[in-house]
Amino acid sequence: MTAESVEHRVQWPVPPQDGYTVDDLFTLPDLPPHTELIDGSLVFVSPQRRFHYRVINLLFDGLSSSLGPEFSVEREMTVVLDHRNAPEPDISVVRSDAVTGLDQTKFHAEDVLLAVEVVSPDSESRDRTTKPQKYAAAGIANYWRVEEDGITGGPVIHVYELDSLTQSYVHTGMHRERIKVDKPSSIDIDLTVVNKRP
Repeated sequence: MTAESVEHRVQWPVPPQDGYTVDDLFTLPDLPPHTELIDGSLVFVSPQRRFHYRVINLLFDGLSSSLGPEFSVEREMTVVLDHRNAPEPDISVVRSDAVTGLDQTKFHAEDVLLAVEVVSPDSESRDRTTKPQKYAAAGIANYWRVEEDGITGGPVIHVYELDSLTQSYVHTGMHRERIKVDKPSSIDIDLTVVNKRP
């Protein structure tokens, strides 16, 4: 082993016997940006692809211009679901009265009206199964899963609404060129502009 390879060795934190908690997530030093807590395990996020970044920007701008002042659109903010789960949706729509200031680092599930995840190769399973199950169990009323269309390269948005009896999501629509829905409020976003921007 060379001196150079020893210098670049990373000291990974050793998890506690019962896993990490939300308190750990906010107090462990030197965690990579956008680290999530899922079932007591730390999940490190891979670098974003251009599609991911552009879709988040498009939806953030579209939601911000569609929604009234009673809503706040948040990008990549931790949402505390319980003491062992604190994911970071790509976009969250929260009640504006849940916003406490510029130093805020998290929201709670009861503050969130819509969680949006843009699927990346490393997050497919989490975004398709793990996170929606947890968002639904925590009572988040609306969930959007965004995938890249393999033919057009544009976004495909799968829209889900919470069934209060089963505490699980029901698929209510799939949107390709435009998303026009009325929950959590009236929203109308042209999705074709993702491929039109330089």
